[in-house]
Amino acid sequence: MPTKELFADLEEIHKAATRSAELTRQLLAFARKQTIEPKVLNLNQAITGMIKMLERLLGENIRLDWRPDAECWLIKIDPSQLDQILINLCVNARDAIKNVGIITIEAGNIVIDKNYCATHADAMSGDYVRLAVSDNGCGMDKETLARIFEPFFTTKEMGKGTGLGLAMVYGVVKQNSGFINVYSEPGQGTNFSIYLPRQMGEVNNAEKQEHIKITEAQLLRGQETILLVEDEPAILKMTTTILRNQGYTVLAASSTDEGICLAKEHTGQIDLLLTDVILPKINGRDFARQLQSVYPRIKLLFMSGYTANVIVHHGVLDRGVNFIQKPFSIKDLASKVRLALDSDTGKTP
Repeated sequence: MPTKELFADLEEIHKAATRSAELTRQLLAFARKQTIEPKVLNLNQAITGMIKMLERLLGENIRLDWRPDAECWLIKIDPSQLDQILINLCVNARDAIKNVGIITIEAGNIVIDKNYCATHADAMSGDYVRLAVSDNGCGMDKETLARIFEPFFTTKEMGKGTGLGLAMVYGVVKQNSGFINVYSEPGQGTNFSIYLPRQMGEVNNAEKQEHIKITEAQLLRGQETILLVEDEPAILKMTTTILRNQGYTVLAASSTDEGICLAKEHTGQIDLLLTDVILPKINGRDFARQLQSVYPRIKLLFMSGYTANVIVHHGVLDRGVNFIQKPFSIKDLASKVRLALDSDTGKTP
C-alpha cells in the first residue's frame, strides 16, 4: 500500500499528464490533425445526456436553461468533439457571468439560403442543425470579438486559461463542415450559434449502439496472441506490460521489419495486430495489409496521437476501423482490444 505522501505525488503526476494530453488534443484539433470517429447523432439526445454534468460544472449560482427542438435533424460528428464544444462554450459563459446568471442552450433546424450567405462570409447554403449557447454575462467589445478564435488569445488572468478553448471550438466546427456566428455587446451578454450540416438518412444500426458493455472479467482476461508494433520505446514497453498483465501473449516489435520477423518466427495463430498509424518506412495501414495476406483472419486495431492526410483523408477514420487515440488509459486499451478481437471484421482504413 503506498504511503499518503507517495500517493499524493502520484496523483499530481497523473493530473499533470492529463492536462498535457488535453492541451495536445486541443492543439491538434485547432490544426485539424486530430483523428476523429464521427457518428450520426440526434443533437437533442446528445445534449440531454450532458445536462447534469454541465450543471455541476457551472455551479449553483448559474441556471442552465436547455431548450431542445422536438424534431431536430440528425448530424454527424465525433461525440467527444460535441462534448468539447459544449464544455468550452459553457465554461466561457460561466466566466463571463460575475455572480448569478443564466446560460441558455438551444437546438433547432434551420435552412441557410443564398441571401444569408451574402452577408455571412463563412456560411454555405443548405440544411443545418443550429446549436446556440447564450449567456447574460459581461459581453465583449468589437476588438475582443475580432480575436476570440485566435489560438492563445485570452482575456482571463494569468494561469486561468490557455487561450485554446474557442480556437479548438472553431477548428472542430470547421472540421465538420460547419460555421459559427457570434453576437455580443458589452454588458449585453454573448450568443454563440454553431451550424452543423444535416445528415441525411437513418442512423446505421452499428451507430445506434454507442457503447458495447464489457464485463470486468473480459477486461482482465484474454488468451489471444497480439502483434504489437510501436516505434516509441516507452509506449511499446508500457503497452506490452498492460496487455501481458491481462493474459495476452504479446509479440512486441519496434518496427515493421521486426514485426514481420516476429510473425514469421511465431508458429501459432496471431489474433490481433495493434499498430501505430505512422511508422518509419511503411505506415501501419500498409503493414496491416501485408500481414493480412499471411493471416487473413487477423483482427486490426490502429493507434495514433494524430494522423497525416496521406493516411486518413481529412483526419477522419472510415467507419468500421478499430482505432484508439493516444494517450490512452489501461481501461480504454483493454476495452478497445477486446472489442477488436470480438468484432466481425479486421477492416483496414
